[in-house]
Amino acid sequence: MTDFATLKYETSSGKAYITLNRPDRLNAIDDRMPSEIRHAVAAANDDDDVRVIILQGAGTAFCAGYDLKKFAEGDLDGKWNQGPVWDPIKDFRGMKQNTDDFFTLWRSLKPTICKVQGYAIAGGSDIALSCDMLIMADDARIGYPPARVWGCPTTAMWVYRLGAQRAKRMLLTGDTIDGVTAADWGLALESVPADELDAAVEALADRIAGVPLNQLAMQKMMINQAYDNMGLQGTQVLATLFDGITRHSPEGRWFKDFAERDGFHAAVKYRDSGRKIPDGGGPLPASDTPPR
Repeated sequence: MTDFATLKYETSSGKAYITLNRPDRLNAIDDRMPSEIRHAVAAANDDDDVRVIILQGAGTAFCAGYDLKKFAEGDLDGKWNQGPVWDPIKDFRGMKQNTDDFFTLWRSLKPTICKVQGYAIAGGSDIALSCDMLIMADDARIGYPPARVWGCPTTAMWVYRLGAQRAKRMLLTGDTIDGVTAADWGLALESVPADELDAAVEALADRIAGVPLNQLAMQKMMINQAYDNMGLQGTQVLATLFDGITRHSPEGRWFKDFAERDGFHAAVKYRDSGRKIPDGGGPLPASDTPPR
């Protein structure tokens, strides 16, 4: 067993288990998690006994996105909070590294299965959609609410998973969908009752684990190449640049001002309620504005 700060790594019967392990924060992404995912994926690929990788989250949720509460409320210095002058390339370098770390799940020569319970939201959906296949609990939720303000999904996988129309349906609203809908739309491979989730993932992983390593690698590389031919890598560069811009646009600064005044959770609650977010920012809503 390899030790990590933000996840657990274990192997058994041809399977590697990467478990996001910050359950007290709903496995929210901190500065260490992306690189630890990359190192765990590398460990699985270096182990000839491993045939398939299962990515999962400890506790009640898969991953609730980036742990940005301190940044949004103005309490964090460093790469996330550059001060009054924003350096877009510094921002891009940091976020592109995270995207590349997540995408080792996609580039892995060994198949990856994501098991989703609870939430795969915002950056958590970026991680989930970097896996080859998703199996979700019926009542789990997946989506990218920061598409409403203060974010753009850097892995850009929504369009490749759903096609243009449904990708727009998700990213032009910031809505989330449950596992049943995700499976119906083809975003998830399968949706099952929550108490059957572990068994469904294990059954698929066991089926894959019987295939020779070279066969698994060649089939996966061939399929991935089709997406690369469609411009996946270039789209991710654009998405990562846009992500930085959305956090520093007038509307993004409005959202951050809101979070600094009333707290991150209040700002998110307003954003996700469907209330109008003003073009150009504008005045903040009254502190006692009830959600719609």
